[in-house]
Amino acid sequence: MNFSDQRLDGAEFRNCSLANAIFDDVNLSGAKFTNVNLSGLSIENANIKGLKIFGYDVEAWLKAQLAKDGCHLD
Repeated sequence: MNFSDQRLDGAEFRNCSLANAIFDDVNLSGAKFTNVNLSGLSIENANIKGLKIFGYDVEAWLKAQLAKDGCHLD
């Protein structure tokens, strides 16, 4: 199935499988994920401002880790 140029604001997905789904140029700001299987998930070229996982500020953590490696987060 292909969902292109769709608005799903406020949609709820419960007990659904999105395994191997591709999300490209998608706005997930304000979305909430609970009880999800994220194994093997890959996130690239993403705005992670305010992203929290298990209550941790992911952006701040990544910036600190990258600084240790002499890199930076764009």
